[in-house]
Amino acid sequence: MRTITRLSPAEFETCVKELAALLADAVDGGFSLGFVMPFDIEDAAAWWRAQAPAVAAGELIVWACREDGAVVGTVGLVPSPKANSRHRGEIIKLIVHREARNRGHARALLATAEREASAAGLDLLMLDTETGSAAEHVYLTCGWTRFGSVPDYAGSPDGTLRECSFFYKRLTATA
Repeated sequence: MRTITRLSPAEFETCVKELAALLADAVDGGFSLGFVMPFDIEDAAAWWRAQAPAVAAGELIVWACREDGAVVGTVGLVPSPKANSRHRGEIIKLIVHREARNRGHARALLATAEREASAAGLDLLMLDTETGSAAEHVYLTCGWTRFGSVPDYAGSPDGTLRECSFFYKRLTATA
């Protein structure tokens, strides 16, 4: 059974080990999430721990997807801190463990982040992902609009430069 919960700062701290396992698995699987090899679970845990102040300040909102009690996925939302863009946010680190993929977790996490962003008064979300990736397919089939791509934008974990696609989604009919 799947459950998705927003992690409070205290819950975030207790989930770092499981979040690190997700991130390390994704990087090991070749997914471009901003990290290059070598990258292990200790590196992943250090990255997540470095996010704790942002979670505590509400500058980063993190959800965990659990299946049978274990964290199998996550997604983050970064509301814009700029005065002229408080209506928008960015989706980051949508990750599902390789062993838990193709069960709708990514779509459920994305829908949760979208719903919560809308409830918080955000009406525009943005994100970027590797062009041609499974993640790009998820965004396209969940109603996101691809508005461009940049060649050689980011490196994959092996350091190979990859094209990146940029997406947005309006959360309200009239923004």
